[in-house]
Amino acid sequence: MYNEDDLFPLSALQHLIFCERQCALIHIEQAWAENLFTAEGRIMHERVHSEDRASRGAVRIEYGMPLRSLRLGLIGKADVVELHRVSDLPESGAVKWVPFPVEYKRGKPKKDNSDRVQLCAQALCLEEMLEVEVASGALFYGKTRRRLDVMFDGTLRKLTEETAMRLHELIESGRTPRPVYAKKCDNCSLAGMCLPKTVGKRKSVKRYLSGALREP
Repeated sequence: MYNEDDLFPLSALQHLIFCERQCALIHIEQAWAENLFTAEGRIMHERVHSEDRASRGAVRIEYGMPLRSLRLGLIGKADVVELHRVSDLPESGAVKWVPFPVEYKRGKPKKDNSDRVQLCAQALCLEEMLEVEVASGALFYGKTRRRLDVMFDGTLRKLTEETAMRLHELIESGRTPRPVYAKKCDNCSLAGMCLPKTVGKRKSVKRYLSGALREP
């Protein structure tokens, strides 16, 4: 169990899966830069969080719900949490509501598990806070304008817990990994600070100079 002062942002899980160096630049070095993609994503989240709670029959909708898990050491907000009424409990007169988290993303479904892990982490926070099982949720993508349902099975839960542990290890180490250039770097808002095409080549330049000095 982590202390309140040792909680890291839920969104950092996505940064970590996308790129360990990006995660370290943001959460260790406190670096940040915005581009078109991050601006569109920020505006989408702000718009969703500004909505008022709503009720639609057997579904109550909460926007911008605060989340926390002392077990995983995470804190953040859920874009949307739908509370689905599944049954009435006649013996107590109470109603059972099951949370269904929905995370909004500006683009389209990704090839990696970053979005799924972030959503699953929200579910684990809800389970810890509300003491109720959260079996599934959804990702809404702005580019496709569709929801993608996500089941929180054992494999995804394990991956999410392992990623949260890796996040704490990385940030607590205080060390920023060296860059390794990949095609995804071209769309990263921190590319100008990271310099993956130049900083990442320092070792090869060193080897080149060493070899040149050894030549007769």
